[in-house]
Amino acid sequence: MSNLVATTERLHLRKMTTQDAPNLLQIFSDPVAMQYYPSTMNEQETVRWIQRTLDNYDTYGVGFWMVEENATGRFLGQCGIIPQELDGTRQMEIAYLLVRREWGNGYATEAASACKQYGFDTMGYHKLVSLIDVQNTPSMRVAERIGMRVEQTIIKWGKEVRVYSIPR
Repeated sequence: MSNLVATTERLHLRKMTTQDAPNLLQIFSDPVAMQYYPSTMNEQETVRWIQRTLDNYDTYGVGFWMVEENATGRFLGQCGIIPQELDGTRQMEIAYLLVRREWGNGYATEAASACKQYGFDTMGYHKLVSLIDVQNTPSMRVAERIGMRVEQTIIKWGKEVRVYSIPR
């Protein structure tokens, strides 16, 4: 699998392709899964999301990756490292979004931990962040489980967001 980025005990993370739109729509069309995003997304918006991700691969060498179960290849969600503007500088963010039926199984923590290791060991980043809506307690727990701590609370995307970070 040439698109493989990382593997864990239960998961593999691979580069996204345009053929992943139907899987991503399982998340993007779900109002509960998307409650901390501005809105759900349709097929056209999902294709644009994939294109932005492919552009990030070209520009930064990282982006959202597809999270799949090792044993079955079953789609679980997306997790990756994406560039974010923060206080006028580019920070690299660990971000994750899983299909709702997979919540509570520890997949987000496992995938985020793999992204942290990739960011530090492969990309050589000195710090990683996660930007999390102040209402999104499950995502905050994932960030804390991989060793991140709250650095500050800011207004971004028109709402209060906690900036979690971890140094190398």
